Amino acid sequence: MSWSFHPEAVGTADSTALRRDYYDDVASRYWKRPATEAEIDEGLTNDGVELLTPPTGQFLVARYGDEPAGCGGVLLLDEERAELTRVFLRHAFRGKGGANALLRTLEDEARALGARQMVLNTRLDLIEARTLYSRNGYAEIPAYCEGPYMDIWYGKEL
Repeated sequence: MSWSFHPEAVGTADSTALRRDYYDDVASRYWKRPATEAEIDEGLTNDGVELLTPPTGQFLVARYGDEPAGCGGVLLLDEERAELTRVFLRHAFRGKGGANALLRTLEDEARALGARQMVLNTRLDLIEARTLYSRNGYAEIPAYCEGPYMDIWYGKEL
């Protein structure tokens, strides 16, 4: 089987399911217990995902064969910087080479939107994500934003 990555509206059934799985995964890790459906709904409410469409961003769905396996987005912060956001692979699809390919495709999308630098924020407990970013040339940078779920910031020249 092979990977494919395509822009998809955030409101499609696959996009919505993937965004819910993403939020469930990161929230459950943070709270050290399963997130409830109500908590997932609340977390996705007014989360700015509508900006992940040209000209302000892009949202991709990753498929392994025909199966929706992951997602990710880029959001333009200014004329030169794009923020990497909502990068996620369902657990059943990890270890199959999709994460690196998804990241490269998101970087291409950011370049197509005019970005010359990619930035992101994440939490210290999201070890897999931090490993992915470091492995792909992202280095720790000073904080460019702040929020309750941000512990570390990364950047990379595109």
